[in-house]
Amino acid sequence: MKKQASFPAPLAFGDLQGCLTPFRQLLAKAAPSPDAPLWFAGDLINRGPASLETLREVIALGERGVAVLGNHDLHLLSVSAGIRKSKKGDTIDDILNAPDAEDLLHWVRHRPIAHFENNLLMVHAGVLPQWDADMTMELAHDLEKALRRDDWKTTLAGLYGNEPNRWSDDLKGIDRLRVTCSALTRMRFCNAEGVMDFTTSGGLDSAPAGYMPWFDVPGRKTGNVTVVFGHWAALGLTLRKNLIGLDSGCVWGERLSCVQLEADPWQRVLTQVPCESCRATSH
Repeated sequence: MKKQASFPAPLAFGDLQGCLTPFRQLLAKAAPSPDAPLWFAGDLINRGPASLETLREVIALGERGVAVLGNHDLHLLSVSAGIRKSKKGDTIDDILNAPDAEDLLHWVRHRPIAHFENNLLMVHAGVLPQWDADMTMELAHDLEKALRRDDWKTTLAGLYGNEPNRWSDDLKGIDRLRVTCSALTRMRFCNAEGVMDFTTSGGLDSAPAGYMPWFDVPGRKTGNVTVVFGHWAALGLTLRKNLIGLDSGCVWGERLSCVQLEADPWQRVLTQVPCESCRATSH
């Protein structure tokens, strides 16, 4: 009987947010095999001290690097397009002023919104309870296609706003894309019906009445896969059998984390490095 080829498990990283030195230290410490895929749960850039260099480092990984879009990555695109203005604490000017800025932004704009492989679903923020993995990928692909078209700036401008704040099969056009973007790149809390809350970015104790973390909604349809996500620094590292939350607050001077995504949850290896030198000056 022919032995099935084994491939190295991906190594998934939390939000880098321009923290290049901790990323290099963490990659060296985890020491994955040279052919192990490196997954990034969004927010490659912004708030940390080396956004341009971090972006270049991930781009240089070629096909080995798999990065989904986070809200800070979309913010970079929006500022570049004149849709949004830079905020206090942003560290994206070096990217926008780079001689090859157009190429860098093109690369960012062509990243996936979600990635699904070997029963592992990676998004930046969360998944609405009504969506299974196939539905999530279908909606993500629709948003990706819209962001890659010539009229992408019109689409991107239409993604901002908190309404509609829940999924419906009847949603069409920009409303459908906006809900998709809100869930996959911004959501933290929702209620049992999947109504999203955007009033707080705090930890578990900041949930509004009747709301809970998106991953604790009873019967959510992605419960049968392992969801890998970032985005929620106040939540901190979260490791469960079917859930891996990787934003451990590097850009706030805490830690940068990565997890080897073995199929067997008990074989998954966590590696971390401290990030005191990467503390952002403002939230």
